[in-house]
Amino acid sequence: MDFAHRKAKIVIELDGSQHLDSKKKDLVRTEYLVKRGWKELRFWNNEVMENTEGVAELILNTVSERLGGKRPEALPPRKRKPKPE
Repeated sequence: MDFAHRKAKIVIELDGSQHLDSKKKDLVRTEYLVKRGWKELRFWNNEVMENTEGVAELILNTVSERLGGKRPEALPPRKRKPKPE
């Protein structure tokens, strides 16, 4: 899996051409996760590049549904340590 949200139990897969040869393996893993309450969202790489906002919106809406209507908030940026001189 490429990304996961543990609390919402969502797995996000970004598929490239390599997944054309691993459909059976992907299906077995998907079935395993679904039986354990996870939801899988799968996107082709070109879909992410061509419709980034749409993909992000679908992910956020799905997470929100799985969290009982609570829309996740972005984490604040990490404080970076200053580089030594």
